Amino acid sequence: MNVLETIDTPVGSYAPDFELPGIDKQVHHLRRYLESFRAVGVILMSNHCPYVKLYVERLKSIQTEFYKQGFTLIGVNGNDVSQLPVESFENMQAFAADRKLNFPYLWDSTQDVTRSFGASKTPMAFLIDKEGILRYKGLIDDYPQDPLAVKKHFLKAAIASLVQGKEIFPKETEPVGSALVWRD
Repeated sequence: MNVLETIDTPVGSYAPDFELPGIDKQVHHLRRYLESFRAVGVILMSNHCPYVKLYVERLKSIQTEFYKQGFTLIGVNGNDVSQLPVESFENMQAFAADRKLNFPYLWDSTQDVTRSFGASKTPMAFLIDKEGILRYKGLIDDYPQDPLAVKKHFLKAAIASLVQGKEIFPKETEPVGSALVWRD
C-alpha cells in the first residue's frame, strides 16, 4: 500500500472546492453546499475502516442535530479501489444503504480531493464555513471505541462554535483511524 504526500490544506485557508459523484448518481459541488448551508463538514471515510464503522451512528446523529442550524455533513471516500475492491462505488452504495446514511456519500476516484484536503486517515473531519474557509480538521471525538466514554466532542464543539459565531478551539487535532490507501 502506497503512502503519498498530500497538499495538507491548513486551517484558516480556503478548502479545496470539488465536484464529485455521489452514490445517488448526482454530481455534488462543494460550492453549491456552501451557498445553501452555514457550515459543511467533510468526512473522509471508507467502507472497510473499522473506525468509520464505529463512528457511523455518531455522524448520523451530528447530521440530525445540526442540520436545522444550517449544517450538513458530506462523506467522501478517497481510497484506491484497485488495491481495496471493497471501496468500489457499488460497495459505497451498499454501505450507505445498509447503514441508512442521512448525508451524501461521494466518491473521489482520482484521489485529488482527498489529497488536496490533506487527509491521512479515515475517518477524518474537515469543517468549512460559508465562505469556504477550513475552520477545523481532525478527530470527530476523543474515544472511537465507545460513544458513552467520549469526553471531548471535537467536531460537535467546532460546529456549535461556528454556527454561533464563536472561536473554535482546538482548531486541529491529530486524526486516529485507518491509513488512506493511495494509488501507485
